[in-house]
Amino acid sequence: MLELIDVTKTYESPGGKEDVAVLKNITLKLESGRSLVIVGPSGSGKSTLLNIIGALDRPTSGRVLFEGRELAELDDVELARIRNRRIGFVFQLHHLLPQCTVLENVLIPTLVDKAGVSRQEARGRAVELLRRVGLEDLLLHRPGELSGGQRQRVALVRALINRPALLLADEPTGSLDKAGSENIADLLAEVNRTEGVTLIVVTHSAGLAERIGHVKELSNGVLTDRSRG
Repeated sequence: MLELIDVTKTYESPGGKEDVAVLKNITLKLESGRSLVIVGPSGSGKSTLLNIIGALDRPTSGRVLFEGRELAELDDVELARIRNRRIGFVFQLHHLLPQCTVLENVLIPTLVDKAGVSRQEARGRAVELLRRVGLEDLLLHRPGELSGGQRQRVALVRALINRPALLLADEPTGSLDKAGSENIADLLAEVNRTEGVTLIVVTHSAGLAERIGHVKELSNGVLTDRSRG
């Protein structure tokens, strides 16, 4: 479902010095329905890698294939359609709209693509997903009335509303306490199993990594299997 071949990302260095390579010849293959955690310190390029996988950024060189299609060959309209229909995103900050209710926030991705499910079907799925994460009594609440963990659960449901094939989570527990972090980690593992969604999580949290699945480490721009020694 996802394959990266010799993906490199460089940025121009200030002052005209040698370009800085954030990612160096990253090669990765992930089958449908599997889960992967990428760990590494802050500034190691984890978010850059996730943005490239999620079609939010393009590599300087190398190839990214998603469901058999090379992303570099697609125009902006096709990439936007893939991001909305086939990829779900969860970030460290929930990015919920403060003026909208929980239910309205969850349904926002369904409003973008008119070729998706009907409004009634979308609402039914939203209510069911919110029930599964324990928020069925908060449908009409606004983000400011929720705890940090509750807001992140809403963001997770919003990412799942269009039944994506791939779910990308960028430091999803970074702003939460221990209990909230464990709850989100368990939810991510559950949706990977019950929704059949392929899951990639980037984090610096060893605890989160242990609860999800296979772990790789990104260090100095190179992606390797994490040593268990």
